Formats: sequence, C-alpha cells, structure tokens
Amino acid sequence: MARNKDYFGLNYIVSIILAIIPFTAWILGAITRFTEGKIVAGIIRLIGLGFILWILDLIFMIAKGSICRILNI
Repeated sequence: MARNKDYFGLNYIVSIILAIIPFTAWILGAITRFTEGKIVAGIIRLIGLGFILWILDLIFMIAKGSICRILNI
C-alpha cells in the first residue's frame, strides 16, 4: 500500500492512526488544506463541521489514502 497523499507524506499506517484520533485529524486536516492554499477549506475545518469531517476523513483515508476534499477553495 504505497498510498501517502496526505498528512505530510507519512506512512499509510501512521496516517490512519492519526486520522483515528479526532483532535489530530482535525488539526492535521486544517494544516493540510492551508498548505494546499485552500484557505476557506482550512478555516471551515477549524471552526465548523468537525465531527462530520472527521468521520469523512477517516473513511476517505482508509479507502483512498487522502482526506476528504468537498470544498476546493
């Protein structure tokens, strides 16, 4: 499984472990979106929809190896 698109290019297993922990998934998801230049998506990850995006990120990380990208601005 050479899927390591998100969470700073970390190993797939390490990314899954970080995605399981709600606080780290919330912060790392926001940082990832900010580093991509998607300021609005990063702010939304920080201030709202935390639980819903955490569940979606966990599902997407397991299935695709990357976080959920619904808002691309």
